[in-house]
Amino acid sequence: MKFVALAAAAAMAVAGAATTADAQGNGRYYSYGPTITVSCFRGPWKEVIWDRPNPEFIDSLVAAGYDYPTAHAMAERVCRDRSGVGNSAALRETARSVLRRY
Repeated sequence: MKFVALAAAAAMAVAGAATTADAQGNGRYYSYGPTITVSCFRGPWKEVIWDRPNPEFIDSLVAAGYDYPTAHAMAERVCRDRSGVGNSAALRETARSVLRRY
């Protein structure tokens, strides 16, 4: 299994929430809102065969305000994308793209 956690900044960048910089300008950023955890079962293959979302991925989308059927469809779309296999940056971008559509 491969677990990739998206920070709240990813979800909030998509949702349009504000992110504020630290007052001293030391590069720390704070985001407010739900955290989306991207977690997919990949199986032992490089091909997309058994790939599906783990429950914590769907549950984090439901906690963020999506209804279950929408959350499940979004998670399935992210986990079934071939470009995300072994590439966490592509998986993150796919998740952001899917979140932007909803």
